[in-house]
Amino acid sequence: MTSATLDHLTRLDEQALDTLFREGRTANSFIDEPVPAETLREIYEIAKFGPTAANSQPLRTVFLTTDESKQRLLPLMSEGNRHKTATAPVVAILAADADFNERMPEVFPHAPESKNWFGDLESRRRVAEFNAGLQVAYLIMAVRAVGLAAGPMNGFDHDAVDAEFFAGTNLHSVVVMNIGKPGESPWFDRLPRLAYEDAVTVL
Repeated sequence: MTSATLDHLTRLDEQALDTLFREGRTANSFIDEPVPAETLREIYEIAKFGPTAANSQPLRTVFLTTDESKQRLLPLMSEGNRHKTATAPVVAILAADADFNERMPEVFPHAPESKNWFGDLESRRRVAEFNAGLQVAYLIMAVRAVGLAAGPMNGFDHDAVDAEFFAGTNLHSVVVMNIGKPGESPWFDRLPRLAYEDAVTVL
């Protein structure tokens, strides 16, 4: 994006705001329609532009697209999340990479010493999990932006997922997210949101 583009920011139309936020929902069922590999790439290519601290980008994604790969995950999901995960066309395991600092000279090239800014492994894990959490939100918005539904979940055995998919690394699973077109009765009733007056202070 050029500075000229930034000078011409425009408000999204109402339909776009509905799609991304006001009517966007967490899907709990999906139709049996594959998500093409190029759409998965498109989702990433959109979401990658969301900001992270020092452009650190610690989120790592594993897209499970085959029955064989999903079978490795299903026993590690909580019982209430297992069926919808089994029927989702794509399941994304979203993880925070505590070794993100190794890529800092590439993603923050004007300060190659940034590789050493983040302290020991435990400090890097805290930075990685916070910023990966931001990137999970960007990914949800990107899924909605390409006309699909996302079903992010935390109901799974994180340690077991890490052992199964990330053994020998410093990646830690943050969220499992089902992706596809919504199926029969995919939405729970909308739960209340806090009012502006209850959540916002203006000084």
